[in-house]
Amino acid sequence: MDMATVDLSERFVFDDPKYGLLAEQSAQKYAAGSPFPHIHFDNFLPADVAEAVLAEFPKPADIDWHNYNRQTEIKLVCADETKFGPVTRNLFYQIHSIPFLRFLEKVTGIPNLIPDPLLRGGGLHQIRRGGLLKLHADFNKHDSLFLDRRINILLYLNKDWKEEYGGCLELWDKDTTFCGDRILPVFNRLAIFTTTSDSFHGHPDPLNCPEDMTRKSLALYYYTNGRPKGEDDGIHTTIFKARPDESFKGVMWRMGQDFAPPVVWRNVRRVRERFFSRSIQKRG
Repeated sequence: MDMATVDLSERFVFDDPKYGLLAEQSAQKYAAGSPFPHIHFDNFLPADVAEAVLAEFPKPADIDWHNYNRQTEIKLVCADETKFGPVTRNLFYQIHSIPFLRFLEKVTGIPNLIPDPLLRGGGLHQIRRGGLLKLHADFNKHDSLFLDRRINILLYLNKDWKEEYGGCLELWDKDTTFCGDRILPVFNRLAIFTTTSDSFHGHPDPLNCPEDMTRKSLALYYYTNGRPKGEDDGIHTTIFKARPDESFKGVMWRMGQDFAPPVVWRNVRRVRERFFSRSIQKRG
């Protein structure tokens, strides 16, 4: 067995007390993030773990990716963990573990976070030259667990990534008139942000990286059973929204349950399950 695999399988990364200290030191900065709470950490994983995950990351031709090719998103996604390398698979398990959940709860101030082992919309993400992901707010309800999506994390795996390549994670205000932050997707950088119906983000301009490079990331999402009343905005899938200088037909589906009788809502939920099984599930 490869030494990197042995090392990671025998070492519980997030038991390291440095992560608890890092969380305590970062909570205030996270809460103050503009235009919505967010933060990023450089050199987040132990260097050998990050290197091993990058070494395992499949090339576009290596596995059967789900290929998105439309005006709002051009990307490759794989949420089938059987196609992950052993170090990567162990890392996903650890990012779903109690020690990491406690880290995430301390950073974000959101208690009782629940991971998603189904990786709806998450997993391995890869974008080639010319690819993009227009500004959007993510689906806010898990399609089978019916939990509320609260936190996104993205671990970037892009060595020697230059500003001119593009691909920054852009965070915009709810009216998409102001970009509050741009996070360059450099190697071993972890981005964390709160997700609501107004947390518009993406990398809306086509990548300009060399043909032999891709923008690689691990994407994981966290949920709670319920959300604050001020964030309760009905159930919706991904909402794409144009910037002031562009236009496209958005993708949005909302359903309100606040005023629906239970019998109506049960029928709506059945329809929603069928709809989401063809939409959100395909996103992962």
